[in-house]
Amino acid sequence: MPLHFGHIALIRFAASQCDELIVSMTYKPNDPIDGELRFGWIKEYFKHDLKIKPSVNLDDFDQESLPIEARMNLWVAFIQKRFPPMDTVFSSEKYGDLFAKELGANHVSFDLGKRLTPVSAFLIRQAPFQYWQFIPNVVRPYYVKKICLYGPESTGKSTMARRFAEIYNTEFVPEVAKEIITSNIFTADDIIRIGHTQTERVNEKLKSANKILFCDTDLITTEIYSKKYLGVVPEVLFEIEKEIQYDLYFLFDIDVPWVADGMRDLGNQREEMLKIFEMELIKRSIPFILVKGNWTEREEVIKKAIDFLIA
Repeated sequence: MPLHFGHIALIRFAASQCDELIVSMTYKPNDPIDGELRFGWIKEYFKHDLKIKPSVNLDDFDQESLPIEARMNLWVAFIQKRFPPMDTVFSSEKYGDLFAKELGANHVSFDLGKRLTPVSAFLIRQAPFQYWQFIPNVVRPYYVKKICLYGPESTGKSTMARRFAEIYNTEFVPEVAKEIITSNIFTADDIIRIGHTQTERVNEKLKSANKILFCDTDLITTEIYSKKYLGVVPEVLFEIEKEIQYDLYFLFDIDVPWVADGMRDLGNQREEMLKIFEMELIKRSIPFILVKGNWTEREEVIKKAIDFLIA
């Protein structure tokens, strides 16, 4: 785990030499990456290759404390019980010969020294951005860092979201409320639709983001304005909020001029709103970086933190 281009090269090589290829993926409940998610990546990547048959099974048979020879017997027993007789085993592992022999099959080794794809799943887990070129598009959203630009109105969040998406050659998610409502007169149904749409937009942009995704707002913001204008927060918003976890929050200070845009009407409540935004993060134990100063100083704060996160 995770699926990477080394796995894919091995699978393609094997598929070119047989009529039907079984790709057996096993998982344990405490794996660092959820088993069903990993299996979904495999199925999605190979969905057009009809001869490739992905299979998923719970790994309740292996015992990692045993020597490799003893573990081999457990693996063979699992394969023989779970699948029809095998003609050939394809692997990129040193134990491939022994495993195939115990299984009574031929062994075909592929790129044992990992010269074609010099990467491993362990290396990707340790530093995914260093090995980004070896991660297929279907897997990349799992590793994309989601950045939330957060705070009261007229503090530069939208401008910075676009600006940093350009700097890092990636995507940004605008505040979709501006697409759905045209005034500060709205209903609970409107605010719920905003919550769903904002979340859908983030998930969609994750598919094409390059390592980092900048988000102009979040569901906490939606909840704050719902409380401010409607006097209530629909319970479903708190459930939607759980669907997206951001990797880094920037709280934008109000030490820049307030600019009207047709919908902003809280210019006389900036300090109060900043305190509300800050307290919502503190209440959730979400760490944040305060962004203040002129535009150049704000850019420097954000860029320094992003570069550190990528490294």
